[in-house]
Amino acid sequence: MVVKSLPPDVQLRPVTNADCGAVTELIVGILGSYGLSPDHTTTDRDMADLEGYYEKSGGCFDVLVERNSGRLVGTVGLRPIDRTTVELRKMYLDPAFRGRGLGRFLLDHALAEAQRRGFKRVFLETATVLREALNLYRSAGFQPCKTEHACAKRCDLTMELTI
Repeated sequence: MVVKSLPPDVQLRPVTNADCGAVTELIVGILGSYGLSPDHTTTDRDMADLEGYYEKSGGCFDVLVERNSGRLVGTVGLRPIDRTTVELRKMYLDPAFRGRGLGRFLLDHALAEAQRRGFKRVFLETATVLREALNLYRSAGFQPCKTEHACAKRCDLTMELTI
């Protein structure tokens, strides 16, 4: 898995809890544009303590930031499910930054990090209305799988990839 370099106008860095508001704003805005709603009591409760939710579990959460403005434009997280499986979570990209290969970069970055941490399987939950994301996941080799949905109110599809 090769992670290509980013264009000079954006940078990838680990999240801090100072980013929680900007992460929430980005994700809620994107969900709303697809007619989806966040659920801050279940699957989206992580947005109140991103460092704690991901780092304490042995995972990670990174943000893509526009260099000039400091505006947060993308997110991607990994949270272990067990010793061999990690969940890809909260992968979102501001629509104004799509079409530049940044979504592929975020996905490749996450898959390389999962592999570096020794995971063998990457799992995700998504919604079929997120067509761009589905196309990206499929192009990376993700396949539908059957499992319980933690996010059943919003997600109607689970996918997995062996790495």
